[in-house]
Amino acid sequence: MPTALTDLCRYPIVQAPMAGGGSGPELAAAVCGAGGLGFLAAGYKTADGMYQEIKQLRSLTDRPFGVNLFMPQPSLADGSVVEVYREQLAGEVTWYETDLGDTDGPIDDGYEAKLAILREDPVPVVSFTFGCPSRAVLDAFAKVGTYTVVTVTTAAEAQAAQWSGADAVCVQGVEAGGHQGTHRDDPHADGTGAGLGLLAALGQVREAVQIPMIAAGGLMRGTQIAAVLAAGASMAQLGTAFLATPESGANPLHKQALTNPLFTHTELTRAFSGRPARGLVNRFMREHGPYAPAAYPAVHYLTSTVRKAAAKAGDAQGMNLWAGQGHRLARELPARQLVEVLAAELDAARAALNFPAAGSAS
Repeated sequence: MPTALTDLCRYPIVQAPMAGGGSGPELAAAVCGAGGLGFLAAGYKTADGMYQEIKQLRSLTDRPFGVNLFMPQPSLADGSVVEVYREQLAGEVTWYETDLGDTDGPIDDGYEAKLAILREDPVPVVSFTFGCPSRAVLDAFAKVGTYTVVTVTTAAEAQAAQWSGADAVCVQGVEAGGHQGTHRDDPHADGTGAGLGLLAALGQVREAVQIPMIAAGGLMRGTQIAAVLAAGASMAQLGTAFLATPESGANPLHKQALTNPLFTHTELTRAFSGRPARGLVNRFMREHGPYAPAAYPAVHYLTSTVRKAAAKAGDAQGMNLWAGQGHRLARELPARQLVEVLAAELDAARAALNFPAAGSAS
């Protein structure tokens, strides 16, 4: 098991865990094999489903890899608010000829069962999103040699992670695609511009904690990786950049939409899950985003059938097209080649700034 963040891989490149099928064993193995750090996303999977993916990944690579867990979430809304949203989605039911999903799904995402598996059969890295585990949880992982990372969006969240015993933090800027990893989902902050950009967040976190930082949010090129390393990060995490690779499990419509001129920009929305997440602006987001309640994961379950029906119908306007602000820079390269290109770009940028090379000890 690695004892330091820089021991995990040759290059300071992390493939983000993308829940919902984007990042599976094939993608993680390709990234690991190329010298980066691949991640499996355990979110929305059963504990056994997570374990089966771990076994598959181990059969594909002997390099260190990570597994990401969702922290259990408190309920933010009563059932009546969700039922109002259900009524607002009636047109989607008619259009896609499907029923809305059952909102009584688990709210803890099988957290305790997943923890038990990962303690019993340790993996090199475990990261957490939507909150910070207790010191007891992080101490237990330390005892079995697992390196732990907590996703944070502010200096205060980073301090909480350091105090609880995390080995590192993943600093997520507001530019990031998919769900914002805030520890507390505050609906009063919606639309206020309260989210920090990545460079601002890195600067604040760097002065608040002493543990290593992984930078995440809109990164698509090696020059941008060089920028966040110069800002104090030890590694850079990229999600949208890997979404377009052949190894990604994302729907082909999703991959095509990243560079389709029809989708011009991204926004944060609660429309699909009830929690702020950044995606390409489409019809569903425009029509339902302004009225979606702060009710994760109930809204996620509610809209799941519509999203699946839209994908089956080949209609990207009804799908959740998670993407970071840099989506227009997506490259349809195999994951291994993408890592190599990013590393070469990083080396060129470092050389221009007299930084050490990406694959060298420093």
